[in-house]
Amino acid sequence: MRGAVALATIDRPERRNALNAELCAALLTHVEAAPAAGVRAVVITGAPPAFCAGADLVTRFAADTDTEAVADAGYQAQDAHGGDTFRPTFEQLLDGLEAFPGAVIAAVNGAAYGAGMQLAVACDLRVMATDARVAIPAAKLGIVLSGANIARLQRLVGPGAASSLLLGAEVLDAADCARVGFAQRTVDDALAAALEWAGQIAALAPLSVSSHKRALLGAPAGAIAELERAAFASSDLQEGMAAFAEKRPPRFEGR
Repeated sequence: MRGAVALATIDRPERRNALNAELCAALLTHVEAAPAAGVRAVVITGAPPAFCAGADLVTRFAADTDTEAVADAGYQAQDAHGGDTFRPTFEQLLDGLEAFPGAVIAAVNGAAYGAGMQLAVACDLRVMATDARVAIPAAKLGIVLSGANIARLQRLVGPGAASSLLLGAEVLDAADCARVGFAQRTVDDALAAALEWAGQIAALAPLSVSSHKRALLGAPAGAIAELERAAFASSDLQEGMAAFAEKRPPRFEGR
């Protein structure tokens, strides 16, 4: 944790940071606990040289997955997905990233394939290294993404790019990702840039950030109107106006 910014690093270099159910549950636990610790922005990255190579296919359908560890974290690792021990917990993780009230930034510092790209798509913002690549090779494996993840991908990159990724299993480089809207920033050092950006966002008004995030994720008009009214009645609005008049940085408290 760096002030109001938390850094989560996927650290399985021997598996190129491939995700399993236990890792998803642990990451979700940290994200859900972050607001109570004063965290206003989260950066997710991978231990070099990869961001995340996807789901760990060696253990995804294996009987030796540590389901007790997942259950201890409060999540369910198995359901009716044909013995798939990964997808249910992975879906809970992505939903948790959307539920986090602040910004979640993916520092895509290397390859992000399959579930790794889906993880980045579920984040609010993406900073991508200039030499990184992304792809969803589901069609090469016989896997079908969940409806929620297909919708997230199409909402972010548009139907054309989503079709290329899902139907053609196309690999996109950083320039491609910037063009289709996957990457908001492309830099040499994705982690440093993401942490700097997260620090800037963490200094902004939390009610504005969380309300705009909910609106961008499709909150109904009535809920957005209520968020707007609450912001206009907040102490943070008074602080923002006072700081502007006094030509000083605001000190927002999220209320």
